[in-house]
Amino acid sequence: MSRTRVPLAALSLASVSALLLAGCSQSTDASKNTGDTAASASAATGKNPAPFSKGTVKVALVRQSGAGDYFEQWGNGAKAQAKALGIDLTVYDAQADNAKEATDLSSAINSGAKAIIIDHGFPATIKSEIDQAVKKGIKVVVYDVDTTNASVVRTSQDDASIARAALDVMAKTVGKNAKVGYVNVAGYAALDARDKVWKQTVAANGWKQQFKVGKVTDSTATDNVPLVSAALTQHSDVTGVFAPYDELAKGTVLAVQNKKLQSKVKVFGADVSNADIQAITAADSPWIGTAGTDPSAVGAAVVRTTALELAGQLNKTSVQFPAVAITQDFLRSKKIENMDQLRAALPALNLSRVSTADWIPNVAH
Repeated sequence: MSRTRVPLAALSLASVSALLLAGCSQSTDASKNTGDTAASASAATGKNPAPFSKGTVKVALVRQSGAGDYFEQWGNGAKAQAKALGIDLTVYDAQADNAKEATDLSSAINSGAKAIIIDHGFPATIKSEIDQAVKKGIKVVVYDVDTTNASVVRTSQDDASIARAALDVMAKTVGKNAKVGYVNVAGYAALDARDKVWKQTVAANGWKQQFKVGKVTDSTATDNVPLVSAALTQHSDVTGVFAPYDELAKGTVLAVQNKKLQSKVKVFGADVSNADIQAITAADSPWIGTAGTDPSAVGAAVVRTTALELAGQLNKTSVQFPAVAITQDFLRSKKIENMDQLRAALPALNLSRVSTADWIPNVAH
C-alpha cells in the first residue's frame, strides 16, 4: 500500500533515447517545471451535512495502477479534493497486479473507511470484494470499472466519445481503405469501450487492420516498444496506428521512431497530460491527435461524487466526464506546452460544475 506517489517525469519525444530512459519507470519525479500547478480550492458557502459535519471522514482509494503521467495527475487531483473536503484518504496502489488489487480492496474494507473509490480493475478479480463492501454498508464508487452491483456508483470518462474524437482525426488523415495498425489491451472497461468504436470506424472506412498488439504493465510505454516495433517490421506499409491509452501511444511513438517511419506512419492516441503534450508537440513527432479529459479534474470530480454519495445527495448511480479532441496542429499553433496552458485554451476541460454543492470546496486546476 502506498499513501503517496511521486508524479511522473515529463517525457519528451525530442529524442528516442531520452524517452527510453524516462520510460524505464512510469513513476518518477516531475515536481519541477511540470507546468501543472498545484490545485487550489474555492471556499464552500454551505453547511456540511453528515457525515462531514462530524469531522474527518475516512475514505479509501484502491487503484489498479497509479503509474504513468495521466494516473499520477488523476491521483493528485483526487488527493487535493479530498484534502479540501477534510477527507482522510488512504491510497492503495496495486501497481498493475490484479491479485494485489483484490487484497488491497479487502484491506480497505477492513480499514474502517466510510467509502471506497476503486480506480480501474478487472471485474472478475474484484467482484466479490465489491459485493462484500456493499453488504457492509460501505459506499462504493468505481472509476472505469464494470460492475453488476446496482448499489455501486459508476464514474467514467465518456470513452466512446474519446475514441470517436481521436478516430475522426485519424480518418481525415489516412482516408478510406487505408492499412492501419492497432495497439490495445482487452479487459479494461475504458479500453473495451474505445475498442467498440474502433471496430465500427474500421468497418465504416474500409480500413485494413494489419496488426493488433499491446499489453499493460507497470512500465507500459517501454514494454510496448518491442511489440509495436516487431509489428511495424512486418507491416511497414501502415499509414496510421490507433493506441487508445496514452502510455500505449508513447510506446507506439517510440517504435515508429525506432523504425524511422515517422514521416509515413502517424499515431493517434487517447488521454492527455503534460508528458503527452510534450510528446505530441515534439519535433518530428508522429503523434498527431488525441482526445481526453483533464486527469486532475477527473480525479477531483470522482472524490466530489463520493462525497455527495456519502451525504445522500448524489441521487444518481452514474456520472460521466465529457472529453475534448486535441490535435498536434492546435497545440503547436497555440504554443501550448503543458496542462495549465491547455486548460486556459480549452475551458471545456473544466469539470468544476460536475458533482458539486455549496458545501463542497471545489478544487481549481
